[in-house]
Amino acid sequence: MSVLRFLLLPLRAPLLLVLFGVSLFLGHHWAIQETWLAEAHSISVNAFWAIELIQALVVVIICTMPDLLLRQLSLLMASSRVLSLVVTLTLVITVGLYVLSLSLLSDVLILASATLLARLDLSRIKVVPPPQLLAFWLAVIVVSGIWVGHGLPNPAASLSAAIAA
Repeated sequence: MSVLRFLLLPLRAPLLLVLFGVSLFLGHHWAIQETWLAEAHSISVNAFWAIELIQALVVVIICTMPDLLLRQLSLLMASSRVLSLVVTLTLVITVGLYVLSLSLLSDVLILASATLLARLDLSRIKVVPPPQLLAFWLAVIVVSGIWVGHGLPNPAASLSAAIAA
């Protein structure tokens, strides 16, 4: 009976399907632009994909467990003023550098919105697992969507191959 409830979860919380669709779109979008983006940032394609997957996982974790993360950060910052200053400067500099690459920021905002909406939809139907378990399953949904989206045929590559032939 619990397996059936688990299999019917996307029908009860349709924003899980939206999260999968968004991650599928992002995976396909990144696959189309992987060589251009990797060259623009002067990194290899494998490093590009590693960075994108880490970015997606960080977004899912931050959007799934904000209360736990903020509580730990608050405790860390409350321990001393010097540590508070170091943590604040590190966060501001890191976020500032990340925001400078605005082409990737839109992908992060779209993925974060879809993750938060899926989490809200799960709480609407009163499915509230522990935050670590929820983060794991949402990360599985996002990574599998990116993986499937990466595997979709690239229309630009097939068009350029047809023109070259």
